[in-house]
Amino acid sequence: MKRILHIVGGMDRAGAETMIMNLFRNIDREKYQFDFVYFRSSKCDYDDEILELGGRIFKIKNTKNPIIRAYKLRQLINKEAPFHAVHCHMLFSNAFHILSAYFSKTPMRISHSHNTSDVNSKTFIGRLYQKFSKKIMAKYSTHFIACGEKAGEFLFPKIDNINYLLNAIDVKSFCDNRKINRNYLKEEFNLDSDAIIITQIGRLAPVKNHKFTIEFSKFLKNKKVNFKVFIVGQGILEDELKSLVNEYDLKEQINFLGVRSDIPNILAASDLMIMPSFHEGFPVVLVESQSTGIPSLIADTISPEVNLGLNLVTFASLDDDFSIWEEKMMRLIEQDEVAPNNIIEVMTQKGFNIVESAKKLEKIYG
Repeated sequence: MKRILHIVGGMDRAGAETMIMNLFRNIDREKYQFDFVYFRSSKCDYDDEILELGGRIFKIKNTKNPIIRAYKLRQLINKEAPFHAVHCHMLFSNAFHILSAYFSKTPMRISHSHNTSDVNSKTFIGRLYQKFSKKIMAKYSTHFIACGEKAGEFLFPKIDNINYLLNAIDVKSFCDNRKINRNYLKEEFNLDSDAIIITQIGRLAPVKNHKFTIEFSKFLKNKKVNFKVFIVGQGILEDELKSLVNEYDLKEQINFLGVRSDIPNILAASDLMIMPSFHEGFPVVLVESQSTGIPSLIADTISPEVNLGLNLVTFASLDDDFSIWEEKMMRLIEQDEVAPNNIIEVMTQKGFNIVESAKKLEKIYG
């Protein structure tokens, strides 16, 4: 059996982490086994399932210094060797982890891009760090994987042999769930039958731009729209966002659900998913939402390749007036639903079948 060491920082319910778990569930575990390195001491959402599937979790704690991290990672790899591959998922800090694997003589060293931009691009030191990291990854990685073309261009601008591994899921399961759990949230929260259900799914971090959603909700309330917003996730901005909801007197309209394991049901019960992020790679949740058959209104800062041709994704500018967002939202909600058979056919043709993605990853691992 070939052991693959994934460098992830932590395995909470988020886009890249969900994708890794989808692959872990579907890869041939008689041939490949996943282990994980965290840079935190607290328990993560997927820990129990990782252990049930035979994976190991290693923790490198109490340091944010990348050089010390790299040294400790090298020690860990040497101690727990052999690993067939070290598979890195942490954007520009991949460079330090790739070096650790290189000096530990790990034969396969994979840099994986899940993003199309980074906040560090705004500073000179940040850009210098990015330039350095790209050179290290290009020189010492043996393989390059990206969730889409834009993500590949961002992290590996001078690499030609990029493997594209789309954020695949169990499409049929999500599609079937729409009919089963259409009233899931309305029943749980005893909502009006005609209330518009809007969801935003993702960690409560600046890049996700939840403040925009709250400001938009204030606009909708003033327009006397009958709606409810469900914000799913946790993160460093939770207290700040809840305070803003209180300030705008939106506690009746906005619900914070925290981390949930029932994302498929929440999507099935939604009329619209909103995503005003400042940047994204190819979010798994947009694959899930389109497989479910619900429309999404998203910022045009997100790569256009996320639109899979089902007429379920509409873009809007973060600079647009809220009236434009409302107009687009209502148009999406009022359009006819997409037939389940069409969804399954298109998503499979586009390469979002998780079984096929797992086979592709197996070929990369060799």
